[in-house]
Amino acid sequence: MVQTSIPSKTEQLRGNPLEPAGTPYRRYKGSPHPFGSTVTNDGVNFALYSSSATKVQLLIFNKPNDVEPSRVIDLDQGANKSFNIWHTFIDGVKAGMGYAYRVDGPRETRNGHRFDPEKVLIDPYSKGNCFDLWDRGAACVPGDNLQKSMRSVVIDTTNYDWEGDQPLKRPMAETIVYEMHVGGFTKSPTSGVECPGTYLGLIEKIPYLKELGITAVELLPVCSFDHTDVTKIHEGRKLVNYWGYSTMGYFAPHQGYCVNTDTSKHINEFRDMVKALHKAGIEVILDVVYNHTDEGNHQGPTFSFKGIDNSSYYYLTGSDGSREFYYDYTGCGNTFNCNHPVGEKLIIDSLRFWVEEMHVDGFRFDEGSVLSRGEDGAPMEHPPVVWSIELDDLLGQSKVIAEAWDAAGLYQIGSFPGARWAEWNGKYRDCIRNFIKGEPGIIGEVAGRITGSADLYQGRHHEPTNSVNFVTAHDGFTLYDLTAYNEKNNWANGEGSNDGIDDNCSWNCGIEGETDDQWVNDLRKRQVKNFATIHMLSMGVPMMVAGDEFMRSQGGNNNTYCHDNEINWFDWNKIASPESKEMIRFWSMIMEKRKSYIDHFKGRYFTGACNKFGLYDVSWHGTQLNKPGWNDPEARCLAMTLGDTAEDTDQTANIHVMFNMYWEGIEFQIPQTSGLKWHRAIDTSLPSPDDICPRDQQVAIDDSSYVVTGRSIVVLSSRATS
Repeated sequence: MVQTSIPSKTEQLRGNPLEPAGTPYRRYKGSPHPFGSTVTNDGVNFALYSSSATKVQLLIFNKPNDVEPSRVIDLDQGANKSFNIWHTFIDGVKAGMGYAYRVDGPRETRNGHRFDPEKVLIDPYSKGNCFDLWDRGAACVPGDNLQKSMRSVVIDTTNYDWEGDQPLKRPMAETIVYEMHVGGFTKSPTSGVECPGTYLGLIEKIPYLKELGITAVELLPVCSFDHTDVTKIHEGRKLVNYWGYSTMGYFAPHQGYCVNTDTSKHINEFRDMVKALHKAGIEVILDVVYNHTDEGNHQGPTFSFKGIDNSSYYYLTGSDGSREFYYDYTGCGNTFNCNHPVGEKLIIDSLRFWVEEMHVDGFRFDEGSVLSRGEDGAPMEHPPVVWSIELDDLLGQSKVIAEAWDAAGLYQIGSFPGARWAEWNGKYRDCIRNFIKGEPGIIGEVAGRITGSADLYQGRHHEPTNSVNFVTAHDGFTLYDLTAYNEKNNWANGEGSNDGIDDNCSWNCGIEGETDDQWVNDLRKRQVKNFATIHMLSMGVPMMVAGDEFMRSQGGNNNTYCHDNEINWFDWNKIASPESKEMIRFWSMIMEKRKSYIDHFKGRYFTGACNKFGLYDVSWHGTQLNKPGWNDPEARCLAMTLGDTAEDTDQTANIHVMFNMYWEGIEFQIPQTSGLKWHRAIDTSLPSPDDICPRDQQVAIDDSSYVVTGRSIVVLSSRATS
């Protein structure tokens, strides 16, 4: 047998030399795979997809913020192109150096081509981009922008000690999601952290998250976006791209949340955060934006996809069969062609990178319905990218959550393609908001929403965990503002308060905005507790918004996308106030009770099973037992009994819940069962600490009925009498 040595990584990628030895940054043929820049001990392989380019230049910078490149390399169509992939290996290039491309091709906007060799372009697969010289305006107008362009950075992802960390893989049925903004969480001077507004700053606040009791953070976009983009100046304030829903780099952690000025160190700051959250038992879910990019429409900047392969990466349209303009299914100027093979590959490669290299636990897909659109823009029954995510061996172990609609009117709640995809359940949000504000005649829908929205999912053989239940999200009123404002108050956005949705299903409890009226303020607290209780006692996956636990207000602004200021920032002084501590205690304890009632939320629909005490897995009532009044157009009251039907327990973990959204107290009958006694676990009308009690402090209920105060919820838990 002939012994053969395994070629080194360099030998696998390098290929034939194209220049004599001794040439600075000597060029080799290179490999078409993997895409992006791949670091070895001897140099770096570069690979870029472009199906229509006729010329590609690779610019190498000794430092990413150098104005002039140290070498400009013309890639040879014969030696450095394999099918539609341009590639080369460059000796001597090291991690930390900068690179970029100039790409030329047909100047035919009518046919969808927007090649411009004067524009310096970042690599779609770059794991970090340097913004030191970036001028957005120079990327929007004709002319060479070398001195005002971004640079991709060569990054070695191998040098990091994970200390054995891996994604946590917590079951969806045991998940409680906390949607939050990395920057806004600690950016206020009141946060007291060493590095405010950063991944490292978030680490310092992990004890707060752990004490609260959430199991996963869902981070608003952390892929690289343009934090320098000032949309306008209004009343002396710079309005910026705060939320981050305009991605520039799908493999790069957002530079604005990093402390180190060296871009090559940014991925490790993100990893530090993930590792620390995992040590606390908290999963990391990323809000990802594959539906559009920050290049906008035909008037937007050219910094990557538009100049590399516009006709492949975007949905294009125009009059008389032209492809000069962009379909805007997203409301953001363009739409990413997710089911074109190269678009699909980028999405899958990006997701795999965040799981494999960054250890994240899952993803929430912004305007996820765009992922179901085919290359003609029409919804597909089996969209390739959705099913690739569904079935991929690595991604199949990650949580995937779709915002199952887009700005063009495609609404797929209950019908999003794929089997294991969870969906933001907007129908749950609207129904529960209306119920808590006191809308009559909807108790049938309320019952369906709090038991897993079977009307949406069960018929497709899905489970309650396909429903991500939420009352608020980053986009809209905070939970407190739902109780304090009938109308949006978006004047600070500089758009005449015409932005943001008008129908918020909110109720101000009698006075618009802030007030000193103690009765109104007490009612608002009770309403927030009502929302918390019904939310955490609903089947499905609960998602809350950071700050709702201490009644954070945005002053009635329901579209704070542009405010990197105190409107969005956490006020840690307020968190420390007695009133906030009361509310945080309530949220923490209601989440703990959800975990203790977990058998009722195990991701299965009710079957009609009955336990040894004669209690069914679910029974519905009104103020009288077994008379829910489904057809009563004035009904504002509902009660349910959840029976413990687990075969491996003593079946005593039963709960009985009474919802009174009428404005006066009403007497509710309580089930009487031999061998069990009811104890009051929650009464949202009572002052703290009686509003929610630990098991050893719960009050026994001796009567066969209970007067539930107007606009409040009562939860009883059972114990064996012997």
